[in-house]
Amino acid sequence: MPRVTNAPASRRRRKRVLNEAKGYFGNKSKLYRYAMDAVNHAQQYAYRDRRAKKRTWRALWITRINAGCRAAGITYSRFIEGLAAAGIELNRKVLADIAARDEAGFATLVDKARAALKTKTGAAS
Repeated sequence: MPRVTNAPASRRRRKRVLNEAKGYFGNKSKLYRYAMDAVNHAQQYAYRDRRAKKRTWRALWITRINAGCRAAGITYSRFIEGLAAAGIELNRKVLADIAARDEAGFATLVDKARAALKTKTGAAS
């Protein structure tokens, strides 16, 4: 009696892995054993870096906001504190875009943040 190999499913699985490995160098795109390792490795990097990308973008936005703040004569942390005190709820992506493209608009936000900080410190003392 012949050995049962589940050939159609195995072939489909191997074909899928080799299709994903297209463009990889050498054996990694030709031989199933090496393609499997390469594809698994690539998927691990992809999973990790989808999360790392979010951190990277946030760091860039904070850097841009900080540069705009320093040009306006205020620190990033004081600016964010002032916005919170003023009740202005803009996320860092939008703030970074305003800082980079609209200097006058960003200066207005800085003024509002400063005013809110003054009333906050005035109320505390």
